[in-house]
Amino acid sequence: VLGRWRADGNLVPVLILTARNAWHEKVDGFKAGADDYLSKPFHTAELIARLHALLRRSHARPQGPLRVAGFELNEETQTVIVLATAEAFDLTGTEFRLLRYFMLHPGRILSKTRLSEHVYDFTTERDSNVLEVYINRLRRKLGHESIVTRRGQGYVFGIEIA
Repeated sequence: VLGRWRADGNLVPVLILTARNAWHEKVDGFKAGADDYLSKPFHTAELIARLHALLRRSHARPQGPLRVAGFELNEETQTVIVLATAEAFDLTGTEFRLLRYFMLHPGRILSKTRLSEHVYDFTTERDSNVLEVYINRLRRKLGHESIVTRRGQGYVFGIEIA
């Protein structure tokens, strides 16, 4: 699960709490993407100190705008800027989540199923037609060539069209 989170760009700090304390198990946890590892038994004060350190490190990371394929995505304002023209567009929540996911995976084919799993929460009905509507809205804002359809496979963002 943790490996998939990291592959999807999820950078939430993770502390593994476990009864396993062999060195190779710790290494496996770190390779999967853990930020810290604590074996049982542990003292509560140590757990709290490690959690504070994780939070301190996660807030220290610069969270500047995401820049990919000639676009800049600003998380604070939920806007995208086309760098070539300096034109800015406001995004809805769904447009923002969808574009952010595309920008975290440039050049990769992303299936409708994968996009839906990332964009929608568990309570929202996942209809591929709705996803296509949001992709078309992004294309109107960013340019139709920015998101390429791969028939039978999905969509690709941030590639050069030959």
